[in-house]
Amino acid sequence: MALSRLALVRQVAKNQAALGQLVRFSSDLSPSDTLPSTLRDKYYPKLGNRDIVGYGWNGYPTYIDRQEFPCPPVRFRENTPEVMALRAKEKGDWNKLTLEDKRALYRASFAQTFAEMNAPTGEWKSIVAMTLLGLSFTLWILLYCRRFVLQPLPRTINDEWQEKQLELMLKQRQNAVIGVGSKWDYENNRWK
Repeated sequence: MALSRLALVRQVAKNQAALGQLVRFSSDLSPSDTLPSTLRDKYYPKLGNRDIVGYGWNGYPTYIDRQEFPCPPVRFRENTPEVMALRAKEKGDWNKLTLEDKRALYRASFAQTFAEMNAPTGEWKSIVAMTLLGLSFTLWILLYCRRFVLQPLPRTINDEWQEKQLELMLKQRQNAVIGVGSKWDYENNRWK
């Protein structure tokens, strides 16, 4: 068991070192330019024609929108000729870019804005529905058990029986020192 954990730690360290090389090589290059073939074969079949632009939140080149780590390691969309033309235009003066160009560049790199990540999803409705479904299922099981599984209560579980039982205990002077009998005044026949 310890050997397999050690092997796993070594494999993760090896992958992170390889990814560090990959990030260093892929800053402004396409996947087929100067990446070592082992790294290109390992990561780019999963990524397609997308750029690896950083380390990411866990060191693996997968895209995910996270508020606590806003810079994903890969771009959201693949490099199309339109996007590459905009990236060439972006290296110049940003005042020459139109608002649509800036939005297209943003959407090529990111799937959501922070406002879209923070927007309510309505997931609470499904959580409440599943909770209520679970509670109703539990209630039906309880009703079934009371009706068909549990036996009726014994005859001793009623107020009349318990009063007679208390009377008998007092007549027999049970627990006269510290129990029920200690709270009864035997001379006046009433509770102290």
